[in-house]
Amino acid sequence: MSEALPLADAAWLRARASRRVLDALEADGTGVRFVGGCIRDTLLDPTLDMVDLDLATVATPERNLVLLARAGIKTFPTGLAHGTITARTGSRSFEITTLRRDVATDGRRAVVAYTDCFTADAARRDLTINTLSCDRSGRVFDPFGGRADLAQGIVRFVGEPTARIREDYLRILRFFRFHARFGRVPPDAAVLAALEAERAGLDRLSGERVRSEVLRLLMAPGVLGALELMRACGVWRQLFGGEPAVVDLRRLLHLAPDAKAILRLACLLRGRSDAAEVAMRLRLSNAERERLARAMTDELPSVEADPAALRRLAYRLGPEGADDLLLLVAAGAAAQPVAIGEARGILQDFGQPSLPVGGQDLIDRGVAPGPGLGAVLRELEEAWIASDFRADRETLLSKLRGENG
Repeated sequence: MSEALPLADAAWLRARASRRVLDALEADGTGVRFVGGCIRDTLLDPTLDMVDLDLATVATPERNLVLLARAGIKTFPTGLAHGTITARTGSRSFEITTLRRDVATDGRRAVVAYTDCFTADAARRDLTINTLSCDRSGRVFDPFGGRADLAQGIVRFVGEPTARIREDYLRILRFFRFHARFGRVPPDAAVLAALEAERAGLDRLSGERVRSEVLRLLMAPGVLGALELMRACGVWRQLFGGEPAVVDLRRLLHLAPDAKAILRLACLLRGRSDAAEVAMRLRLSNAERERLARAMTDELPSVEADPAALRRLAYRLGPEGADDLLLLVAAGAAAQPVAIGEARGILQDFGQPSLPVGGQDLIDRGVAPGPGLGAVLRELEEAWIASDFRADRETLLSKLRGENG
């Protein structure tokens, strides 16, 4: 690999699927380049082989559909109104977008027009590290100095920060997400000032867009530093009110570095009573909403509780829910990691047992269907729990015979 062609040996560029798509799109002489994350990430790690790839092309989406169909490549008009189609061949997916330039922006969306200029298309992107592109030979095009920024760990906007933010206020969150992933140098003071001055624009964004950025930010390797910057700029307060419990999150990640984004969010917001409002703002799924509410508001267990009490907790909340609360105990510095580890081990060993009797067992033994059956079943469940989940089916049914005898 030569410096002139830094991506010539990239596995995804040399792949047969990529060559097929490039051959099809270039069949009538139009320009095509790979863009975005595949360039940025592979420059940092040349061993990467990606299956989801982005391409930019001069041809219109309608023309691209024709060219790909001629080559026998399956296509989908996934974003035709925005100039985007998707092609799939083998295990790889290619999102192909016609070059665009902004005509008008309102802070949420842009009116665009097609262009034949790759630099004009790159100029409408948010950060310099996202403006890189490469051709089929592996030559990298870098109109805004993104490659040097990437190497130095600098995350900065393309052009003047305030103007770029006002085009789309989601760029505030994208800045912090990319800083959490790639930033090694503190942001410029002017950038931080622009982020703070424009933070009210976040209120104009849809919950779905905010959710995507926030949850991805929370999983980034530099999340703690990014959160401190968000706090200092007032961005976290703009999103959620109050201040993020960064110290607690640091403890949580020390103990459970693989903690999911919803648990990380709950840790940052622990003790607040507005879980429903947060879930609504982020348009969380029902499962995410329930997990967040439980982790934000449920009473934390005592790690010193006997194993039977911990098993009862796991049965009531499920192993995941109980584990969340134990981790939050550690995040609040109320227990030592060794004790937390022992308690978590009890939950893992417990699993998810099921009550060994069911409604049909009771009907077969003369209990009439209806509300009374449910009451009897609940009594047997309580007896099973009281036995520390040891009572088997026959033992429980013998209690039923005793009650009926």
